[in-house]
This record gives sequence, structure tokens and C-alpha cells, in this order.
Amino acid sequence: MNDTAPTARSAPRRTAPAGTPPGDVPTARAALRRLARVRLTGRGIALLCTGALLGACGVLLELPDVVGLGGAAMLAVGFAWAVMGLQRLEAGRGALIVARELTPHPVVRGQSTAVRLVVGARSRTGAAYERLARLRLSEQAAHELAGPHGIRARVTAHPDRISVRYTLTPSRRGRWPLGPLLTTRTDVFGLVRTTQPLGEPTRVAVRPRTVDLHTRTRVLGDVDRAATGARLASTDDSVLREYVAGDDPRRVHWAGSARQGRLMVRADESAGVRPVTVLLDRSLLAPPPDARTAGWPTQRGVHRLEDGEHAVELAASIAVSFLEAGHPARLVATGGAAQPSAFAAGALTGRAAVLDAAVDLAGHRSTTEADEAMAATARALRVSRTQAEITVAVLAPLPAGSSHELARLAAEGTCWAIVTPPRSDGNDDAAERTAADLRQAGWRVAVCDSGTPPARAWALLTERAA
Repeated sequence: MNDTAPTARSAPRRTAPAGTPPGDVPTARAALRRLARVRLTGRGIALLCTGALLGACGVLLELPDVVGLGGAAMLAVGFAWAVMGLQRLEAGRGALIVARELTPHPVVRGQSTAVRLVVGARSRTGAAYERLARLRLSEQAAHELAGPHGIRARVTAHPDRISVRYTLTPSRRGRWPLGPLLTTRTDVFGLVRTTQPLGEPTRVAVRPRTVDLHTRTRVLGDVDRAATGARLASTDDSVLREYVAGDDPRRVHWAGSARQGRLMVRADESAGVRPVTVLLDRSLLAPPPDARTAGWPTQRGVHRLEDGEHAVELAASIAVSFLEAGHPARLVATGGAAQPSAFAAGALTGRAAVLDAAVDLAGHRSTTEADEAMAATARALRVSRTQAEITVAVLAPLPAGSSHELARLAAEGTCWAIVTPPRSDGNDDAAERTAADLRQAGWRVAVCDSGTPPARAWALLTERAA
């Protein structure tokens, strides 16, 4: 069987008119595209040349039988070309279908996900089995998914299906296309070869990496007691309720569960636990692809792409670590949204919500947009925040005079910040000025280089706070 392991190819980025579904492409134009993909094999070229030569000799020698023989040879090639070009793999009695499954999905950057791809017959017909027998497969994958070494796959062929298994290790956060599958097949006589896409592409969501941070620090405990009282709710004061999916397993009250005969959790476990907002300055990130240029500038300097990814990982790690510690938390990126997202809770559901919110983050398009987004987000946080709320910000150095709205948050609650100047600048004056302005307003601030591991950056902040 002529099936081959898929190879990594950069998925082409196609643009279509807004509001035009794929099914509205004229049938004639699609057929012409399929015909244009057909190529002659070596056997087809030889037969076509032989037919042309026989036809020419027959005409010169006035031998009708030779002319007919040459014409038959050329007609066979033309017929094979037309049939292969007009056939659609996903239609007709021999229709094929593609199923693609990723485990796990979404996947974390730098970690592996197993992909199982199955090409099978929609109906158990001889035409479908004949197509499968002459099929060669080539999987398209964005470079961010396949990596520099491509895809190594294991292929298992059956009469009614082809099963392919391989592993992806994404190198970039975001949503990247996997597919559609490219198929190459030849006609029965091996005269022509055609390549056609089969199936729909899969959008693979790649989450940022996170690390566990020690959020239960002495400093945070002192702040909690100052804001919520010296005595927090004890387990004896807890009101029990039945466990529901998504509850933190650490809240299970085992004595009550034994008495009730079913899992029970402490309903007021979060009493005295303060909500946490993690603010991410999107000017640290690369702009959207349609606005990106070589050496793209922002108002905070020229950031390298990996520096922005480190900033996302730092912010996500802080939010997830607070969730794991029992705090309601949310990740808010600077933007024009009038109302920040709701707080997530629970170690499982909350973690998924925070990480999904970080998948599609991109930078601002211009300096003006970045300044307006920071001011708008700070105002929205001031309106929605409570006195007990903790704000932890991951910021780029701010231009002089632009930190006013952000600094005012400290007047209404606890605010911490990590300022990360771009490594390419070689000048920390803007970062130190931003830190000084925020400290004067009541923020606790640490300055660390872009690319500093999240655990080290968090340690610098907690040590500074101490």
C-alpha cells in the first residue's frame, strides 16, 4: 500500500472575503483548481509522447491504423487526467473521511500531545477501498506545532482505513492550524498523479507554561489579616455542602463525608481568602501578525518575541498559583473592555479558564493604542474592585506621566507589580522611574529583566515586599 507517514508543512494562510463561507466557491472554479493539480507521471509522459509520435508518423505515411493507435494512447492519458482532476475524495461512492484526535488538548507549550489521524471509507464500497489502496498522505502542520525536525509518524494500514499516530511538541503559545490532510494518488494505470486536500483543519490551542509559586508568603498573610481580621474561619465554623464537579479536593470534609455517606465540602473555605487580579501589560507582547514587521517597536522599546512569552508565563503562573492556594483569581490583559472578566475559582475549572484566556493574547498595534488600553483597563479595575482585592501587575516600563491611572489603584487595595524592561534596550532608567512612581503611590514593586524565570521574579517581588 502506498501510504506514507505525514510530513510537516507550513499551513498556508488563506484570506477570503468577509462573510463568504467556503461552500459558496463556484463549482466550476473548484473543478479547475483540481484539474490544475494533476501532473503526468513518467509513464504518462512516455505514453503521451509515444502516442504523439505514432500519430505524426501515421499522418506522414498515410496509415490510418497507426494514427488511430497514437490517438488512443493520447486519449487514454487525457481521460485519466480528466477523471483524476474531477474526482473529489470526499464525495461519491468512494468518499473518504478524516478524523483527527489530540490527547491532551489544549496542549501546554513545550509539552507533547499525541495525535491520532484516521482516514477511512464513508461507505464500505469497492471504490473507497480502491482509493485507499493508492493513497499517500502528507499532514500539514504549522511550524509552531511541528518544530524544526518535522513529524515522525507510525502508519497502520487496513483495507478500510489508514491510521496514523504521531506526536507534536508545540514551541509557541497560540492557536495553530493542523491540516488539512494532503493526499497524493495515481490512477489505475499510473499515468497521472494528483494532490488534493482532504478534511478540515484543526485549530490546536497551545497554552502557556506555568510553574508553581509560593503564594502563601508571610507578607501576604500579614496583608490578609490586616484586611479580613486576625481570625479566619476555622474548620469547626464551616457549613458543609455536597461535593460538585470542579470543587477543590482539598475542601473535602472527610469526617462529614463519613457521616453523610457522600462527599461533603466546606462551603465557607474561602472565608477570609481574598480575590486576586493579575494584570498583564500587552505592550510586552508581539503585535498581531497582520501588524507585525521586522524589529517591531512598541512604546516600551523593542521586545524580543520570547520576552513577551515569558511575560505571559509569569502572569499565568501567578494567577494559577493563587487559584491553587484557594483564592478566586482572574487574568486581565490591558485592552478596551469596559468590564474585566469574572473571577475564576476551583483548582481545575479555574485553571482552565485562566489558561484559555492567555492563549490568544497579542500585543498592541501602536503606542497610542497601548497607552489608551492601559488607562481604560485601570479605570475598569477601579470601578469593579473591592477593598479586599489584591492586584498583581506584570508591566513594561511606562512612559513618564502615563502611570497615573494605574497608580491610583493602590489607594483602594493591595497592589504589587513586577516591571520587566526589554533586554535589548540596555537602559533601566524607564523601569526604575516606573517603579519609583508606583512605590510613591503605595505599590510594592520589583524590577527584573525580561526572561527571568517566574519563580525568581516572584521571589524578588516577595523579598521586596518584605
